Amino acid sequence: MSIHRLYREQFIATDTDTLWDFITSPLNLAIITPPDMGFIITSPDADGKVYAGKMITYKVSPLMGIKMNWVTEITQVQHKSFFVDEQRRGPYALWHHEHHLEPVDGGVLMKDIVHYIIPGGPLGDILNRLFIRKKLNGIFEYRFHKMKELFPGS
Repeated sequence: MSIHRLYREQFIATDTDTLWDFITSPLNLAIITPPDMGFIITSPDADGKVYAGKMITYKVSPLMGIKMNWVTEITQVQHKSFFVDEQRRGPYALWHHEHHLEPVDGGVLMKDIVHYIIPGGPLGDILNRLFIRKKLNGIFEYRFHKMKELFPGS
């Protein structure tokens, strides 16, 4: 069983306040998730901002349209700088996702750092190499293009 890492960064042509407001609203996650994932937020308080301890529930269809429940907890928040979400229930044995914002000339550098473990030991590692890593890269590639669309000049 290996810990896998996914790292992405993107320049966003906006100010930190605007980007922070966007990425800390759970409802916006549905906007930047590929439609084929069937992503639905089921939390009754999803319209609020993230805070340490906030639990967010979703339904998602990552494989062949099969719906899965996913529960994440926001474990850390440093206002306008970063927050961390961790899976409490879902498809991964471990999911730890850091969202960082760094002000730069003309905008903000947004960084995503994900550490994850696929269940199933060596079989999970093989599935990651064959399929899962490609799927995750596709999700983040979609997100990259969607953010460019939402924040022109990025």
